[in-house]
Amino acid sequence: MGKFDGKVVVVTGGTSGIGLTTAQRFVAEGAYVFITGRRQSELDKAVALIGERVTGVQGDVSNLKDLDKLFDQVKQEKGHLDILFANAGIGSILPLGQITEEQYDTIFDVNVKGTLFTIQKALPLFPNMTGTIILTGSTAGTIGDPGFSVYGGSKAALRQMARNWIMDLKGTGIRLNVLSPGTVYTPAYDDLFGEALDQVLESSKDTVPMGRMGKTEEIASALMFLASEESSYVHGIELFVDGGIAQI
Repeated sequence: MGKFDGKVVVVTGGTSGIGLTTAQRFVAEGAYVFITGRRQSELDKAVALIGERVTGVQGDVSNLKDLDKLFDQVKQEKGHLDILFANAGIGSILPLGQITEEQYDTIFDVNVKGTLFTIQKALPLFPNMTGTIILTGSTAGTIGDPGFSVYGGSKAALRQMARNWIMDLKGTGIRLNVLSPGTVYTPAYDDLFGEALDQVLESSKDTVPMGRMGKTEEIASALMFLASEESSYVHGIELFVDGGIAQI
C-alpha cells in the first residue's frame, strides 16, 4: 500500500521540474493527481510521462476563470480534494533601475495572486475542512541576490501570507506549510539564466554549503513528509530544502 492511497491531489505547475517530479511521487504512492500547466503540449507530455491516475487541466493560475475550471473538474471527477500543492510560479532577473511594470505585474500575478486564489478556491473541496496545503516558497524570499528583488519579494509575500492564513484556518483540520527550495536545477533555469547557466551551476559548488545544487527528487521527498500524516503537528512552517544556503 502507498502512503497516499486513495488521496486526491492537485499540483499546479506540474508539467516540469519540481511539480512534475512531485506529481510522479504522489502517483507512485497511490494518489490520484490533477496537474496544471499553461501550455497544452507540455501538459500532454507530462500526463503521458506520469502514465496513470492523472488528469491534466490546462490553465494559468493568474486567471481566476482557469482556476474555476480546474476545481470544477476536480469536483466533477472526484468530488473532493485532500492535498493541494500550490507550486506554479515564475521568475526573471532584472536589477533595480531596469525593473519594468510588466515584469512586476507578471511575477506578482502568478506567484502571489495566483497562489492566493488557488488556495482560496480550493478550500470548499476539502472534506469537512480537513487536508493539507503546501505552497512553494524560495530561498530568494529570505536572502538577497542581484536582480532577484521582484521574484524574491513575491516569495517573501507568500511566506507572510502563510503566517496569517494559519490563523484564518484555526479551528479547521487543514494544515498549511511553505516548502522553500534552494538552488535546484530545473528546465526553467535554461530560460532564466541563458548563457550564464554553466557559470551558475559551477558557482553552486562554492555558494551552497553542501557544495552542489539540489535535485527535484530531494525537494519531492521533503514535500512527501509535509503532505503526509508523519507531519501531523507541523503547521505554518517554512521548510528550507536548500543545502544550507539560506542558513548562513
